[in-house]
Amino acid sequence: MTPLVTFAVLVAAVTHAGWNALAHHIKDQLLSFTLIAGGGALIGLALAPFAPFPAAGAWPYLIVSALLHVGYYVLLMRSFTLGDFGQMYPIARGTAPLIVTLLAAVFLDEVPDGRQLLGVAVACAGLTGLALWGIRGKGARPHGPALLAAGATGVAIALYTVVDGTGVRASGTPLGYIAWLMVLEGLAIPAYALWRRRAALLPQLRPYAARGLLGAALSVAAYGLVLWAQTQAPLAPVAALRESSIIVGAAIGALLFKERFGAPRIAAAAVMAVGIGLMLHAG
Repeated sequence: MTPLVTFAVLVAAVTHAGWNALAHHIKDQLLSFTLIAGGGALIGLALAPFAPFPAAGAWPYLIVSALLHVGYYVLLMRSFTLGDFGQMYPIARGTAPLIVTLLAAVFLDEVPDGRQLLGVAVACAGLTGLALWGIRGKGARPHGPALLAAGATGVAIALYTVVDGTGVRASGTPLGYIAWLMVLEGLAIPAYALWRRRAALLPQLRPYAARGLLGAALSVAAYGLVLWAQTQAPLAPVAALRESSIIVGAAIGALLFKERFGAPRIAAAAVMAVGIGLMLHAG
């Protein structure tokens, strides 16, 4: 990957961890994701008139991705409800890059070269170490349903990453693709919340509106950068590099939620940095 692509994905990682922290900070997760998904749809509608319309070949991928993203939101809500941010976030994000590497090799013929594959493997080792430290820390350990929800979230991430990596390349317009993806995926959760809460929904949303809409803006920015990067580089290193957001997430968990960071997480961050260096100089 070029330095510019690497920088874009690292910025995406920081913004991604930020919106996940905002989502976790709103204790009523249905309200949290209603604001983030609904705000993303509004941003998509605002962007769409200023972006080229995605090519016809991209629309099947957009529809499948929107369904996968709704599933991802549901699983992520469940994970954050059942477990600590510093535990659930690393598990959910850390399981995705290796699955993406395998799927990209099988379906897109993107077989990493030796150094690139080593970089992905080293980065994933750092991610795995961070996830395991989250489980083994002194805080409350996640139980079976929490681990299952976080692991399933990781599978959903891998699936939509490969679908979107293919779709955005077919679209001819990363900006148009992200705009319409946000519109398509952003309607389901607000519609469900309206059905569940009815007239009570708007008063319940109001106290969290600013935080939720900020989370929506960060979410759109983060994924828009990733989609652009997927048009410039193979999916596997982009996916692994994006998950450096776990390091940021661990730091946020320590600073804002008073969760442990500790020497093992510092070591995991160092391993992740080595993996990033290998991916940067691959090819």
